[in-house]
Amino acid sequence: QVQLVESGGGLVQPGGSLRLSCAASGTIFSINDMAWYRQAPGKQRELVAHITSGGHANYTDSVKGRFTISRDNTKNAVYLQMNNLKHEDTAVYYCRADGSSWFDGDWDSWGQGTQVTVSS
Repeated sequence: QVQLVESGGGLVQPGGSLRLSCAASGTIFSINDMAWYRQAPGKQRELVAHITSGGHANYTDSVKGRFTISRDNTKNAVYLQMNNLKHEDTAVYYCRADGSSWFDGDWDSWGQGTQVTVSS
């Protein structure tokens, strides 16, 4: 079983920055794709950013130029640097990853979520 734990959320003023972190633990043999999603109140969960094992990243249009996803394969971790935050970025942010484990085959896990609130 693989667990993902996020950290780094909080309250920030418009125009401010936050850095989210997500670390995977468990019987991990390899990690393929890693991603950040978010869900605002009353809205569906949406994909924010995605990064492949080779480091290729994609972003939803609303965050391009403001958010940067990165990963550290030595730490089984993924990060989301969020700059120039806007009110509409307020949401619970979730990390997701998939890969294979030593004993249990393929896995696809979600973190528990971390709240990001952008408010003056």
